[in-house]
Amino acid sequence: MTTVPSVSYSITVRLEVPAGGSAVSQLTHAVESAGGVVTALDVTNAGHEKLRIDVTCAARDTDHAQAIVDSLEAIEGVVIHKVSDRTFLMHLGGKIEMKSKVPLRNRDELSMAYTPGVARVSMAIARNKEDARRLTIKRNTVAVVTDGSAVLGLGNIGPEAALPVMEGKAALFKRFAGIDAWPICLDTQDVDEIVRTVQVIAPGFGGINLEDIGAPRCFEVERRLRELLDIPVFHDDQHGTAICVLAALTNALRVVDKNIEDVKITMAGAGAAGNAVLRLLLAAGARNVIVCDYLGAVHKGRDDLDESLRWIAEHTNTEGYSGDLRGAVKGADVFVGVSAPGILTGDDIAAMAPDPVVFALANPEPEVSPDEARQHAAVVATGRSDYPNQINNVLAFPGVFRGLLDAQAAGVTQEMLLAAAGALAAVVTPEELGPNYIIPSVFHPDVATAVAAAVRESAGGRARGFTEA
Repeated sequence: MTTVPSVSYSITVRLEVPAGGSAVSQLTHAVESAGGVVTALDVTNAGHEKLRIDVTCAARDTDHAQAIVDSLEAIEGVVIHKVSDRTFLMHLGGKIEMKSKVPLRNRDELSMAYTPGVARVSMAIARNKEDARRLTIKRNTVAVVTDGSAVLGLGNIGPEAALPVMEGKAALFKRFAGIDAWPICLDTQDVDEIVRTVQVIAPGFGGINLEDIGAPRCFEVERRLRELLDIPVFHDDQHGTAICVLAALTNALRVVDKNIEDVKITMAGAGAAGNAVLRLLLAAGARNVIVCDYLGAVHKGRDDLDESLRWIAEHTNTEGYSGDLRGAVKGADVFVGVSAPGILTGDDIAAMAPDPVVFALANPEPEVSPDEARQHAAVVATGRSDYPNQINNVLAFPGVFRGLLDAQAAGVTQEMLLAAAGALAAVVTPEELGPNYIIPSVFHPDVATAVAAAVRESAGGRARGFTEA
């Protein structure tokens, strides 16, 4: 796929040009000739002989950014002083911080916030541990836990490299749900060590968000922690994705006037996300599903089935189809991809049932070109922000945890996930619903509150005095 300039590769070039002449007018032309997009041009210092100018522009990637700089430097009279990558600048020193909610202006305030006054609060919690939810950050704090083994689409890059992603996740928790989240990046990929570590730090948190832990270990980590802990454990790569896919599919099927019970669904991807999406689709009423991995369709006759694939084989593909993905897509009403880039073509989409729905969610390059898919499909969704119908987990996890924390829930149930998906779908009104709008924007003001209310109600709880949001 041809990429376009993106703010993700935004640079600011500080340069000097002669005060007279045509160099200034050539700057924008040089960037555009190199394929970039100028987003700002600021004169930061002016003199009789020289002008200092900051040129901010978007590029496609790092090589393209360098080509833009070379194009600017080639202008007669231009002197490059500094090139700043705006994404790296945003991450300098980290993206989150801890702030005190109470003033510490004098000895009296210090004595209440810390010793000796704090001892009374500690003894109250010692007598009744449940008071920790009322008197500490526990009631509004989530641990974002990773082992760095499956970070975004980057693979097993380790805990240090995962930290910027987990910081970003914590920032999203705060921005969209008023939740204080903290990155916990573990230098181990041993299931027993991960489970034990999370177990011993759990008293300080109201919920655990597992993130970017590779399959199949993530299944065991989540299962064991849910058995051990009395707070919710939620693997966002699985359940956040599943909630968003079900919500989007609910609305997409409304657009094409089909029912989930009647459609044939073909899925690509049987890992963490695929497994969770499948389970939620089945819980929502899907009956005719074929799941494919890199070896083809998952069916009972395969001799390579682990526990996860065996469950899939037992609950899908009732006719025992044993071919490849392209064959499974033929005649399907819905394609859901959570797998790998470029595995289907427009011709494959053309072979689907009339008015097909295509969710190509591999990111940044989808399973099929969205432009090609849109030539044949009635509805197309991706995980990208530069196409309509972006399916993004931030639509789900802030509201889910807001509801769980407000209800003081001890766990996460399938009913909560279904309720969250239903609430997310309902944010799109009948008047707004259409092929290019089946899922709301991540900045829609009603998303987190609607999802939180649905989860809270499903959990049988209500907000207990919490007013921050």
